[in-house]
Amino acid sequence: MLEVLAPVVFAVLLWWSSTAALLMLDRLPRSTYGASLAAGTVLAGIGVVSILMTADERTETSAYVGFVGAILVWAWHEMSFLFGLVTGPRREACPPGASGWQRFRLATATLITHEIAILLTAIALLALTWGAENATAMTTFAVLWVMRLSAKLNIFLGVPNLSDDLMPAHLDYLKSYFARRPMNALFPVSVTFGTLAACWFALTGLTAGDDPHMLTAGLLIATLLALAVLEHWFLVLPVPDAALWMWAVPDEEARPPASEERALPVIGPLASGRSRRASGTEFDADQRHETTTTVLSAALVGATR
Repeated sequence: MLEVLAPVVFAVLLWWSSTAALLMLDRLPRSTYGASLAAGTVLAGIGVVSILMTADERTETSAYVGFVGAILVWAWHEMSFLFGLVTGPRREACPPGASGWQRFRLATATLITHEIAILLTAIALLALTWGAENATAMTTFAVLWVMRLSAKLNIFLGVPNLSDDLMPAHLDYLKSYFARRPMNALFPVSVTFGTLAACWFALTGLTAGDDPHMLTAGLLIATLLALAVLEHWFLVLPVPDAALWMWAVPDEEARPPASEERALPVIGPLASGRSRRASGTEFDADQRHETTTTVLSAALVGATR
């Protein structure tokens, strides 16, 4: 029983604590972002090294190491996005009256750099672990990416709960691309396939016989998928998920005004100031969780947010 519960509890605790850590770092003054990202880069590097060192091991430990390694790499992307460093070329609110393809194109421009960075990372991880015995890291990273992208598209198409309470001020312009609607056609597809995938990974692990690696890896990934599906449900159910993280977010009044925050050295300029809040349709990218999941993941992962 312990070998079944341990991966589930581990994945839940890592998801919850890493998301909280990301939110706490994001709400610090911008002058701290450089140090935070430097630390995140070191952790991501440790994650990559750990993935490579256990790529050809099929043990219970290697499954945990691969899972955590992927979360650390994912967390770097979450951090760089939430800090406003790697987002997209467009950092303006959606123009009034934009709809259809124009709105989608403008929304994509707000986060395309972030998505390309994730794609390149996924390709690198795939190349580094191709044919390896331990595929936990690559599978974990892929799950985080697919489920986060699904959440972004659902928020763009329209959901009842936009879950934008935790959006940092310097990303306020993203809210103008969100849409508030009772439902959209993608949502049932997202939760159905997410649930089926979670069940498949869980069954794969539970029916692995005397293979502790498959059991652990299957349950870790199944739990991550289940959490991602839960975050999708938070978008439509009258139960705001912000309550899970508000304790980790200091009051806005405690933050220094944007004009008093210093620009980051070396790393580059951030989006200037706070964009005006826009009404009407709106669209998010990370999340929280990242979620986001969010997922960091929302790993240091959201989130799967």
